[in-house]
Amino acid sequence: MRISTLQAFNNGVTGLQRNYANATRTQEQISTGNRILTPADDPVASVRLLQLEQQQNVLNQYKSNLTAADNSLTQEEVTLNSVNTVLHRVRELALRAGNGSLEAEDRKSIAAELREREDELLSLMNTRNARGEYLFSGFQGKTQPFVRGADGSYSYQGDEGQRKLQIASSLNIAISDSGKSIFQNVTNAGRLDSALDTSGIPVGSTSTLAVSKPLVSDEVAFGGDGGFPAQGVELEFQANGTYTIYRLPRTYDPATEDVLADDLAMDSNPDKSDQLVFRGVTLHLEGAPVGGETVRIELDDSSGEVKEKQGILDTIANLRSALENPSTSNGGVRDAVAVSLTNLDHGMISVDAARGNIGARLNVIESTLTDNEDVALVNKSVQAELRELDYAEALSRLSFQTIILEAAQQSYVKISGLNLFNKM
Repeated sequence: MRISTLQAFNNGVTGLQRNYANATRTQEQISTGNRILTPADDPVASVRLLQLEQQQNVLNQYKSNLTAADNSLTQEEVTLNSVNTVLHRVRELALRAGNGSLEAEDRKSIAAELREREDELLSLMNTRNARGEYLFSGFQGKTQPFVRGADGSYSYQGDEGQRKLQIASSLNIAISDSGKSIFQNVTNAGRLDSALDTSGIPVGSTSTLAVSKPLVSDEVAFGGDGGFPAQGVELEFQANGTYTIYRLPRTYDPATEDVLADDLAMDSNPDKSDQLVFRGVTLHLEGAPVGGETVRIELDDSSGEVKEKQGILDTIANLRSALENPSTSNGGVRDAVAVSLTNLDHGMISVDAARGNIGARLNVIESTLTDNEDVALVNKSVQAELRELDYAEALSRLSFQTIILEAAQQSYVKISGLNLFNKM
């Protein structure tokens, strides 16, 4: 085979370039610590690395979301802890207000602190987060959730939504709670009303019977099987001082009348209050009946709607108003205190339930953060195995490639010096 001088030169240069490129590539791998410098080095590993990098970016986003969720829920938890502290103080004030020996000025003093606590609670319920959004307004983060009206009552302006963040591939977690669910949808123990009718007493007789506002003191007994009738009951008093409890509506026919309890009696001391507890409802009877009186106990719809739920702020405002009003009787104060204490207990249960839910979500965040960190660690480990260089192998290879390059250079010099004219 004939090889021209130009062909010999070209082959030599090509070989030198190839050997130099191999050595240079190996040295670049050593200097960067990466085995794969271009996708062409290992197409399969390059695709896998791209997938792992995308997964790592997603994990980093989840980590940011977890941090944001933790911060939001921690702030909400701190706020609810403060709310709980205020509610305990309000309950102490309500208990003190129930002392029958207090004078009007004493009650006004208690009412003054209740007003301050009321304002404090309003401020806590309208707490904002670091982004300036209200914690308890649902999806309406820019809308103040609780507003006090001109009549002193409170209304909720937000919605019932829960803002959520994705913290894992198939896991979203709520980072807020609706103020309506925590502070407004509180069972109202004062949702019943009593009405005394003395039109049936004997002519010329004077009845001193008086009744308190009914209190739903046991929600389980009230709403369970055999609980308080949905349409209410009526107490009918006889001349001998006993009374019977009938289910409403009444038929006034002994054959069809639904008697729920009979032969009940008040004690003989008209100056002492008698307490009736019936199917989860507590009622105080005072004075002395003469017979013919009736007392109806029904859902209170005096405002045009049945108030089965009452907000915590409204409960405090109602108690404060009763204490501030000098015309409120001792019985009225007693009723106001009884309702407020029960409603405050319901409110604290609602707040505690929200705190428990937040604690559960914080636990989920903590465990998810740990899981994400474990996955990220495995991700980085696999990336290292695919990308990082085996230095011992690379250094050995570079030494071998250097020897080959030097040999190629020396052989090229000798071959390039050969010329047929030198043999003539």
